[in-house]
Amino acid sequence: MMDDAIHPSAAKGFSAGATAYVRGRPDYPPEIEAWLREDLRLSEGRAAVDLGAGTGKFVPRLRATGASVVAVEPLPAMLAQLRALHPDVDAREGSAERIPLGDASADAVVCAQSFHWFAHAAALEEIRRVLRPGGALGLVWNVRDERVPWVAELTRILDEYEGDAPRYRSSAWRRCFPAPGFGSLAERRFAYVHVGAPEDIIVDRALSVSFIAALPEEERARVAVKVRSLVASTPELAGRGEVGFPYETCVYWCGRLGG
Repeated sequence: MMDDAIHPSAAKGFSAGATAYVRGRPDYPPEIEAWLREDLRLSEGRAAVDLGAGTGKFVPRLRATGASVVAVEPLPAMLAQLRALHPDVDAREGSAERIPLGDASADAVVCAQSFHWFAHAAALEEIRRVLRPGGALGLVWNVRDERVPWVAELTRILDEYEGDAPRYRSSAWRRCFPAPGFGSLAERRFAYVHVGAPEDIIVDRALSVSFIAALPEEERARVAVKVRSLVASTPELAGRGEVGFPYETCVYWCGRLGG
């Protein structure tokens, strides 16, 4: 989900945690499809790139627009999961600096949960290369809703291990904008609740975080114990077969200028 210089947390963590990623990562709210159609202007006959596609979590949302989709992912473990889960999707090995498409061949490039890993000028130049004039760059993140006390406590547990891993919440990715060859960045937000078993959507979600998945096995096990203890001590989670994990889905987009 990164550029050629893959951050060690991503390279090791996502390779080791690809299965937990599939189980624990949330989907996206239904409003995303309207955003893709209306603001990114995706529809039948248009072409979209899912850049840093991971295991393909965002692929169904892109395909629902009717657009053709090319999913690009650099890590073999994630790419293998993507191809297994979406065997009829054109999934290619590539990176943000080397997108395996021709010039002006895409109407939209969408980075779901990935842009913070390759937020630099070289990646934006490559994205601009593959976009047609008037095409759009879309950025998507599911962000934990830390207004909920147990979610804030989960974040506190995880943040102890983050090190120098790039993250959406640091806002460092915003320094790329305004970007040469692109218009101004627009923004929308949607509420979303990921529903499922606590072991899947809370424990596996925590273990799928790049810098957690990259930890030695004994340390990862200690993180899992802490997260399970949080679930057991939280009245709205303890003993329940199904719970809701609240998120805010943040989307950003800008157009590729002509020429």
